[in-house]
Amino acid sequence: MVEIVAFEELNVPQRRQAADILHHALAHMQSAYSPEEAIEEVAKFDGEDRAAFAALDGDKVLGWIGVIFSYDHAWELHPLVVDPANQNSGVGSALIAHLEDYARKDEVLTLYLGTDDDYGGTNLSGIDLFPDPLAKLAAIEPVKGHPFTFYKKQGFAITGVIPHGNGFGQPDIMMAKRL
Repeated sequence: MVEIVAFEELNVPQRRQAADILHHALAHMQSAYSPEEAIEEVAKFDGEDRAAFAALDGDKVLGWIGVIFSYDHAWELHPLVVDPANQNSGVGSALIAHLEDYARKDEVLTLYLGTDDDYGGTNLSGIDLFPDPLAKLAAIEPVKGHPFTFYKKQGFAITGVIPHGNGFGQPDIMMAKRL
């Protein structure tokens, strides 16, 4: 059975597992975290402006979700990563549900996120979205299993796009969900 716990409850080896998952789960992306960057990113969730939760099976970290307290009533989901061996098993959905419950207790109205496409995951990759990025965004399609489809299943809506957010032809797709 999967248990979801706050990052503060993780021991040092479990935090290392969380960093390894961050590195490996996003390895297909150009903007992937190096092992060192993943350790640094995990450490950021000890601050006052962020929180994170891990899904555990015994002592093993299966995945984790973070949140940045951006606004009083809207928080940024960043990141959500699940060990590749445990993807498509409900871990990501459970982490999102847990984060939503946590946010509601703090009277948050909206969760939002950016989901990069710097690897050809959608038909928006590799093209110039200008002069009318919203028209191109309206016709978005997955090409290589882009996570925007997962987030849509979780109730998130596409709210915008940052053309060339990660370099030419590498947009950041913005999504949000009302709680």
